[in-house]
Amino acid sequence: MKIMGKLAVIFSVLFLGGMFFLHSSEAAEEGVPKLIITKPGTSENHPCSKCHKYLSVNKTKRKLAASHSNIILKHAEDRWCLDCHEGDKLKLPSGQLIDYDKPYILCKQCHGTVYKDWKTGIHGKLTGMWDGEKVYRLCTTCHDPHQPRFKQIQPEKPPMKPSDIK
Repeated sequence: MKIMGKLAVIFSVLFLGGMFFLHSSEAAEEGVPKLIITKPGTSENHPCSKCHKYLSVNKTKRKLAASHSNIILKHAEDRWCLDCHEGDKLKLPSGQLIDYDKPYILCKQCHGTVYKDWKTGIHGKLTGMWDGEKVYRLCTTCHDPHQPRFKQIQPEKPPMKPSDIK
């Protein structure tokens, strides 16, 4: 009887441990790493409706001459503002609305492999200890969402040869 009791305890521990492992691996797959929002990226900082609620919706792609003339779209040039923006939220292709502080949800719609790399810490800046809390930067911390490619920089001059140093 003692052996049966011990076996029951062992199997219970293994079963519960297995359930925890399955649950945590599913949560990690769907979950998002701990984020540090280093740029103002909240819906409160982008109150589109402050001006746009009094304007009629114009879905025609055009050059913005008055407001937002500083925005130059060099990313998905066949798209228009309303493909990604609606009111004070970002808009997914499905029509679902998300907050500005979660741009990775919108970005991953087209950049799935980059999102996967970002989530595992390969793409973007990741800080923290190997066994501790890790900090991820949002896509819009490094990339302008309207012009995400980094601008070219001039390379530094090569180092001087020791023989040329006087």
